[in-house]
Amino acid sequence: MNPLAVTDRRGFLAQLTLAGIGVAGASLSPAGRTAEAGVHAMKLCLAPGSIGVRANQTETIALAHRHGFTAVEPFPDFLAGLSSEQMTELRAELEAKRLVWGAAGLPVEFRRDDGTFNEGLSRLPSLAAALQRAGASRVGTWLSPGHGSLTYRQNFDQHARRLREVSRVLADHGLRLGLEYVGTFTSRARQRFPFVHNLAETRELIAAIGGENTGVVLDSWHWWQAGDTEVDLLALRPDDIVSVDLNDAPAGVAKDQQQDGKRELPAATGVIDVATFLRALVRIGYAGPVRAEPFNQALNALDNDPACAATLAALRKAFSGVSP
Repeated sequence: MNPLAVTDRRGFLAQLTLAGIGVAGASLSPAGRTAEAGVHAMKLCLAPGSIGVRANQTETIALAHRHGFTAVEPFPDFLAGLSSEQMTELRAELEAKRLVWGAAGLPVEFRRDDGTFNEGLSRLPSLAAALQRAGASRVGTWLSPGHGSLTYRQNFDQHARRLREVSRVLADHGLRLGLEYVGTFTSRARQRFPFVHNLAETRELIAAIGGENTGVVLDSWHWWQAGDTEVDLLALRPDDIVSVDLNDAPAGVAKDQQQDGKRELPAATGVIDVATFLRALVRIGYAGPVRAEPFNQALNALDNDPACAATLAALRKAFSGVSP
């Protein structure tokens, strides 16, 4: 394929993406700057895999700094391979670039058989220690909204038991565990036995797990799909939230027909009331990372830099609709 044609296509897609979120580049209007100042405690986090960016830890930090993100996802396996001197250099680089860590992905597969779970759990202490040495404090994962053979109660008990073990290891290393419920109707409809898929049920699971280091990963998409409300968010304390994902939904698709893997960048369509979602977080005093997780094909087709620029612009646009 002609390299120039690929570049032109990606440039065209970049223009489409930026136009779709209503911005031209990553510049802020005065209103946008004012709103962002009002929610300055939240950190705009670059999570590359969520936006189709292929980058290692070093490249992700460089991209985050270049485009104006204020947080970056930590990669446990990379951090575990650093020497003490390299870790010191990395932490100094983050400080110099005014970046903080967002939430790492949980490196334990707890949804499958016991052998797979135990293998992941055995590796967790060393990876948790690496995150601690790096200065990270948050780990997140998602909950499948159904199961093919386990009833709700059986699945609940298994999750509580396994995630209790995970949370204890993380607590030993000063790390918090965040659980993201999946509210998408079409996702849970595929499973024989529905499982946790809204904020209330997630909080019940967190209570069963016990420990003060377990909380929720909030996603505007799942909040909307689950039928959760502003009132539900206002019932949370800041410490109940480990991380936040921000997304919008495609226009012209019925709510119960939306597909989890086909979303839009924050504030792209207005289908999801992102302003109300963010305003509630401001009111309760949430001060952690916020990342985009759109699973969007047009965004994924872009090169790394245009994808990062479009994502940050979308996040800033979403914040511009929030009164300080």
